[in-house]
Amino acid sequence: MLSVKRHTFLLKLLLGRGERRVFALMESTTNTMVNGSDLDNNNAAGGGGVVDVYGEDFATEDQLITPWTVSVASGYTLLRDPRHNKGLAFTENERDAHYLRGLLPPALMNQELQEKRLMHNLRQYKVPLQRYVAMMDLQERNERLFYKLLIDNVEELLPVVYTPTVGEACQKYGSIFRRPQGLYISLKEKGKILEVLKNWPERNIQVIVVTDGERILGLGDLGCQGMGIPVGKLSLYTALGGLRPSACLPITIDVGTNNEQLLNDEFYIGLRQKRATGQEYAELLQEFMTAVKQNYGEKVLIQFEDFANHNAFELLSKYSSSHLVFNDDIQGTASVVLAGILSALKLVGGTLADQTFLFLGAGEAGTGIAELIALEMSKQTKAPIEEARKKIWLVDSKGLIVSSRKESLQHFKKPWAHEHAPIKSLLDAVKAIKPTMLMGTSGVGKTFTKEVVEAMASFNEKPVIFALSNPTSQSECTAEEAYTWSKGQAIFASGSPFDPVEYNGKVFVPGQGNNAYIFPGLGLGLIISGAIRVRDEMLLAASEALAAQVTQEHFDKGLIYPPFTNIRKISAHIAAKVAAKAYDLGLASRLPRPKDLVSYAESCMYSPMYRSYR
Repeated sequence: MLSVKRHTFLLKLLLGRGERRVFALMESTTNTMVNGSDLDNNNAAGGGGVVDVYGEDFATEDQLITPWTVSVASGYTLLRDPRHNKGLAFTENERDAHYLRGLLPPALMNQELQEKRLMHNLRQYKVPLQRYVAMMDLQERNERLFYKLLIDNVEELLPVVYTPTVGEACQKYGSIFRRPQGLYISLKEKGKILEVLKNWPERNIQVIVVTDGERILGLGDLGCQGMGIPVGKLSLYTALGGLRPSACLPITIDVGTNNEQLLNDEFYIGLRQKRATGQEYAELLQEFMTAVKQNYGEKVLIQFEDFANHNAFELLSKYSSSHLVFNDDIQGTASVVLAGILSALKLVGGTLADQTFLFLGAGEAGTGIAELIALEMSKQTKAPIEEARKKIWLVDSKGLIVSSRKESLQHFKKPWAHEHAPIKSLLDAVKAIKPTMLMGTSGVGKTFTKEVVEAMASFNEKPVIFALSNPTSQSECTAEEAYTWSKGQAIFASGSPFDPVEYNGKVFVPGQGNNAYIFPGLGLGLIISGAIRVRDEMLLAASEALAAQVTQEHFDKGLIYPPFTNIRKISAHIAAKVAAKAYDLGLASRLPRPKDLVSYAESCMYSPMYRSYR
C-alpha cells in the first residue's frame, strides 16, 4: 500500500504585468511511506535532506508529475527574470532587500559599464551569427540591457539583430534554437487559436508581427524557422520606435513547408508536411484574425511579414477594412523607398513627375513601391493615378510587363501593363525605356550588371540606382559596383548595409533603404493616436516625414537617408505625422488630440534605463 505525505497548499495565482506567480504555503506533514519504506528528512530522495515534495525523483519516465513553479520577485528568481534582472547593477540596498546576497559576486557595475563590457565581448566574435546568438541570449536574461545596447549602438548592431544576419539565423534556427520567443500557431491548433493566444502571459498587446515563413527575405520558404523575422522586427519596434517589449507579440503560423531540405532535417522545429493551401489555409488565417481581435481588441496592430505574394496581397486586401493591418513588405518597403526617392530629387533636380522608373521585380515590394510612387505623383500633380502609373515600368521573370501580356498577368501586375513591344532582358528594357531611376526588388543577386549600370550612366548625369533585395547576397549589385561602373555618377541605396566606397579619391556613403526607418515610427503613430485602420495617406505622410529629416549636411555627404544614430528622433517625427493624418481622416480614437504630437510621441517611448527597487 502506498502512503503519500500530505501537504496542504494554499495557491494564489497573481496575474501582474503579465507574470503568472504561484505562491505555495506548505503546512504540517506526516511521515511518508513509499513501498513500505519510511522517508524522513535525512534520507529523502535526492539526498542531503531534501524532501521530494513533487514526486519528481520517484516518478518513472512514463509517470505524470505536476510541473510546479514557485516564483517570487526576489532572490534567485529575480536574477532569472529578464524584465527585472540587472545583474551586477543591483545596489547594496537592493541586494539586501531582495535576498541577493551571495547570489552575485561582490562587485557593483552600473549599466554603462555593463554595456561597455558587452560591446567589447561582442566585437571579439568574427562570425555575425555568433553575435546574433549572443544578443538573443542577452535579451533572454536582461531585457533592459539588451535594448540599451541596441539603442546606443544601433548602426553597429542593426545588421546583427536584423538583415542581413537574421536571414542566416532563420536558415539555422533549428540548430540555434534555445527557448521559444513568441507564439507558434500550427494546423494542430485549428479550432483552438483563441486558447493559444490566452497562453501568452501578456494581455495588453499593441503590436503583433506574424509570418507564415513562406518567403523569408530573399531566401524562400523557411517554414517555422521564419520566427527569427517577427522576433527581430519587434526588437526594432522597441529599440527604434519605443514600444514597450511587453506590448509586442511575435507569431509564426506554421502550415508546413515545401522546403525539402528542412523536411529532411532532423533538427527542423516545425510541422513536417507540405504547405496547406486553399480553403484549409484561409480558414486558419480567418480564425487567427478573428481570435486576435477578440482577445486584444480593435486597436492591436497586426503586421504581416514575409508571406508569399499570392497570400500577401490577398490578406492585406481582405483584412484592411476590418482590422488594423499593415504589410511591411508591400507598404513599409514602399514608404521607405519613396522617402529615398524624394530625397534623391534634391540631388538630381526636377520633380517626381519628371522621372521615369524601371523596376526589376514585380512582386510584393516592386508593385507596392510603384503604387505608392504613383499615389505621391498623383497627389503632387493633381492628375489621375492612372496617368501617374504610365511613368512606371516593371520587369518580371518573363520580361517587360506590357499590355500584350495582360491576360496572363496576376491581378497586382495588371495596372503596370503599358503599351510597348515585348522586351525580354533588363538591359534591353533599360535601353528602350531610358529610366532616370532603376529599382531592384527581384530577390536575385548580381542582376544589375556592369552593362546595365553603364547604360543608366550613359543617359543620366546622376542615375538613381536602388538595389533593395535582402539579404546582402541577394542584392542586385553592390555599392562598389554601382559607384565604379557609373564612374562615381550614381546615387545609390540598398536594402542591406554596405560600407563606404572610395572612388577616384572621393568617399561615397551608400544609403540604406531599410524598412526599419519606417515601421517603428508608423506603428508608434498608429498606437498613440488609437488608430483603427491604416490608410495610404498615412504611408505618404511617413515617407514625407522621413525625407524631411535629411539635412543639407547629409546631402553634402551624398546621403539620401539620415543616419540611424538619430533614429528615435526620426521615429518620433514619423509617428507625429502618421498620428496627425489619423486624426485628420477621423480614424483616431484617442481623444483629445495632443497639442504637440512630436513631444507626445517622445514621452510615450520606452526607456531601457534600469529602475530602482524598493
